[in-house]
Amino acid sequence: MLSEWNYQQLTEEQKEIKEHLSKELAISPALCELLTQRGITTLSEAKKFFRPQLSDLHNPFLLKDMDKAVDRLNKAMGRKEKILVYGDYDVDGTTAVSLVYKFLRNFYSNLDYYIPDRYDEGYGISIKGIDFAAENDFKLIIALDCGIKAIEKVAYAKSKGIDFIICDHHMPDESFPDAVAVLDPKREDSGYPYQHLSGCGVGFKFMQAFALSNGMEVPKLLFPLLDLVAVSIASDIVPITGENRILAFHGLKQLNTNPSTGLQGIIEVCGLNDKDITVSDIVFKIGPRINASGRMHSGKEAVDLLTSKDIATARKKSESINQHNEDRKELDKRITEEANYILENRDDFINRKSIVIYNAEWHKGVIGIVASRLTELYYRPSVVLTLSNGLVTGSARSVQGFDIYKAIESCRDILENFGGHTYAAGLSLKEKNIPIFIDRFEQYVSENILPCQTVPQIDIDAVINFKDITPKFFRVLKQFNPHGPGNPKPLFCTKRVYDYGTSRLVGKDQEHLKLELVDNISENIMNGIAFGMYEHNDYIKGLNPFDICYYVEENNYNGNTSIQLMVKEIRPSE
Repeated sequence: MLSEWNYQQLTEEQKEIKEHLSKELAISPALCELLTQRGITTLSEAKKFFRPQLSDLHNPFLLKDMDKAVDRLNKAMGRKEKILVYGDYDVDGTTAVSLVYKFLRNFYSNLDYYIPDRYDEGYGISIKGIDFAAENDFKLIIALDCGIKAIEKVAYAKSKGIDFIICDHHMPDESFPDAVAVLDPKREDSGYPYQHLSGCGVGFKFMQAFALSNGMEVPKLLFPLLDLVAVSIASDIVPITGENRILAFHGLKQLNTNPSTGLQGIIEVCGLNDKDITVSDIVFKIGPRINASGRMHSGKEAVDLLTSKDIATARKKSESINQHNEDRKELDKRITEEANYILENRDDFINRKSIVIYNAEWHKGVIGIVASRLTELYYRPSVVLTLSNGLVTGSARSVQGFDIYKAIESCRDILENFGGHTYAAGLSLKEKNIPIFIDRFEQYVSENILPCQTVPQIDIDAVINFKDITPKFFRVLKQFNPHGPGNPKPLFCTKRVYDYGTSRLVGKDQEHLKLELVDNISENIMNGIAFGMYEHNDYIKGLNPFDICYYVEENNYNGNTSIQLMVKEIRPSE
């Protein structure tokens, strides 16, 4: 599917800011354009962006109910009550549980953790989990990355003499569970300066507040756990802006210099030992392996790994988790192929704005991945459903700019449960309601999706020439890391470029283009790689002009380092 290229345009005011920043910072105007697009308007803001400081983290007590949460935890420890750290089975949940458990076990032993089984218990707080807590005399449950809608479950726990502290980051309803404290930066009455923390991020703020209230050394005890927060931020695809940028920046530094034992095990099985680990490495290598435990076996296995104390144990558990990930890849490939076959044989498929597909036999652990693949392939909001424990359960994924959570919320009267974010959500419903859901979901999408949201969009940050890509330009560009929502990897465009005469097809099946290019402005010869774009070879070798959009990256080969263009798309020049 052809993408639409959108060129970012600065307002007159932004152009003035760009010029001012260029003089103040003495860097390329193109780089100052990137800063301006990210809302950075002054020298001091630029310094904070390029040099995120842990001292700029917000006061955790600004979170509504934080004082209540800390007070209850202090009382529990003073009374030597049993505390259960409870979290979801995905990366965000398991890293959150690992962080809180690892921090508290430094000075408290009457402690355990619990991860619900995806298949037996489903998402969030479960009756089985509460019964486990009651049977084992736990008096306090700290719920992480879940619980904001668990009104009935928390009431059930209270009837058993168990208190809850909820640390969540999902959208709340109008009513909250009757917990001792509900920590959620998305609460309308929160007043917290930053809304987009991950679930692990909320757990970190809770431990930060607890440490401060007890006069502990936060840098010494808590900051070494920031590698877990960075993994959660990258994997849960929350914005890497504001406080998340600070947490991700220092978490990545921890991950690269002194990762926890458990994460070191995963780094080794990923083959990332001698590499500078980035957000992209977490998203595509580390995160999927942690997730594979909950998808294929048990999320508790991931926490066992992430909290392990010796490298031999971590390596053994990492190998097991790596095998789960291999099994997962085979499974989601097969189910995606089955889903594609069904969709391509539907008479009305071409006219629909959404995808809802159901098969009772599909593996619940991979339907979220399949939904992502369908969204990417057909560029439509997608919901993949399967049957689990007598109830239909589903995962939803969206296209750029369309709020799939609101689309699902519009059907809430026929759903048993739902939750999530703008681009990813989960739901459950009775099997008899599937036809109604399909119609209503399609109606909502058709009425609310914009034309620009029905084709892939490529947002180009700046149009530059090859002469702009200097060693200094690249050194500064690297400081825009870490990238993610709110701070995407800068995408550049250069127009009317030509083959230098040495571009060629490479790869096992000659499917990739190894490029050597020149433009009309400079004498710079730029190397580039265009994966899977073999179809452009004849046009390029005919010395025709073409436009490229690309990322500027570092290429390390045989001990030599050079700048390389990672080409995203090619199109003939107008």
